[in-house]
Amino acid sequence: MDPLRGLPVVAALCALTALLPAAGTAQAETSYSVARPVALVAGQGDGDVNQTKTRFGVHATDLGVMWRDSRGRVAVAFGDTYGEGWSGDGAGPESADWRFNTLGHSDDTDLTDGMRVDSMVTDRPGHARQILPGDPTVDEVTVIPTAAVSVGTRDYIHYMSVRSWGQAGTWTTNYSGLASSDDGGQTWTKSPVARWANQAGGDRFQMAAMVRQGDLVYVFGTPSGRYGNAYLARVPGSRLLEPSAYEYWTATGWQAGAAGRTVPVVAGPVAELSVRYSSHLRRWVALHLDEPRTAIVMRTAPGPTGPWTGGQVVAHSADHPGLYGGFLHPDSDGPDLYFAMSRWSPYHVRLMRLRLADLPVNPNLVQDGGFEDRPAGSAPAPWIVNGKGGLDYGKGNAHTGANNGWVGNTSGWNDLHQKVVLTPGRRYRLSGWMRSSGSTSEGYFGVRGVSGQGVVAERRFGSLPVHTRLSVDFTAGDAGEFEVFLGGWAVNNQDFWVQTDDIALEELP
Repeated sequence: MDPLRGLPVVAALCALTALLPAAGTAQAETSYSVARPVALVAGQGDGDVNQTKTRFGVHATDLGVMWRDSRGRVAVAFGDTYGEGWSGDGAGPESADWRFNTLGHSDDTDLTDGMRVDSMVTDRPGHARQILPGDPTVDEVTVIPTAAVSVGTRDYIHYMSVRSWGQAGTWTTNYSGLASSDDGGQTWTKSPVARWANQAGGDRFQMAAMVRQGDLVYVFGTPSGRYGNAYLARVPGSRLLEPSAYEYWTATGWQAGAAGRTVPVVAGPVAELSVRYSSHLRRWVALHLDEPRTAIVMRTAPGPTGPWTGGQVVAHSADHPGLYGGFLHPDSDGPDLYFAMSRWSPYHVRLMRLRLADLPVNPNLVQDGGFEDRPAGSAPAPWIVNGKGGLDYGKGNAHTGANNGWVGNTSGWNDLHQKVVLTPGRRYRLSGWMRSSGSTSEGYFGVRGVSGQGVVAERRFGSLPVHTRLSVDFTAGDAGEFEVFLGGWAVNNQDFWVQTDDIALEELP
């Protein structure tokens, strides 16, 4: 039984990363994380520059969704918040002054020493109040802000109504919706119209990231839980509360009223997604939690529809046990990216700094194609093993670097694969380096539909005594969602093996 089941907590309650043992406080220099801690934003822990416990009755909280609000401040929306009676790890009991959500504001323009929280929306002196109420008409355990944006004099928060928590990294929502404020965030009204019902648990916009570009607002959506793809909608900022005004990205382009026909723009697992445009990189930037990798990763793209690069690790649970979130500061537009990262142990929000020079953009559309972006000995994710296979760490079998992937067995089909999202109708090239045993005669490298369905293109190979580069060109179909794979059949019960490295996927001119 899930030991966390049934607790009244934020979306991170069911996190697999939350079950990791604590490893002390965050280190000044970490082994696997490129981003570095700056200071605490809210809650308790090292570098507590804001003292939210004594100033606002915020002893523990999470998330920290940030946006430039209608008054020109940086607004920060927190998730489940606890006060007197709770200072432990994770979410606390209902009796510990539990509030579904809270809201702070900051005028701080120098983030090098942390982000000062100047004020919070309060109901009495020294006590932050809940800003989004519950819904008494449905079974509901909490109301979580997932994204926010301002247009003119109005602020908008996208939230999810959580019905129940499930196994690690999963939960069920009743619906998602928009709330608006016309007084700088002091009071909020939930729209009865701007809602996305979670019919059959599969709605694609239960969690969101929102970006205003000119007159349009782009809305990136993911299903409830931490394992779905990301999808995309756009709407005129003046019509955010009108569902009929939304256009959705489909295999044939933008279509109104086509939420059910969207194709993904970012391959899952995507959780706690945050997106903005970087003038410094001249690219769109996204941060999100990758649950199987227990890491916050960064992706970039030339436009909101993609193609989005494979996730590069920004912060890893090996250095920050129980991490999640990754919400970009709205002023992160220079050589440094600042973002809010949550921790389950202790339950707080910390400002992180990523020097972009330390993480050059990797154009590869495959995640961890060189098998190096990981702690030694970690699980294969983002690669998935079908049959018998895995990763070699420092065994001298790599084409470059220290690590490589492998498959091999005496029977059946065996492969390594991962999910990718591609633009329908575009041309791509998949390449990689292979070495295989003398008994290999049915090796295959290529692209197929998800869940192993329908080979799009593949290269068959046999024995490869030395590392050999293989490639295959193809046109992406309308599904938008595919799997890159490397695998082989065992023939006549003979033991075979294939070693692979430096797998790359690129869009062709």
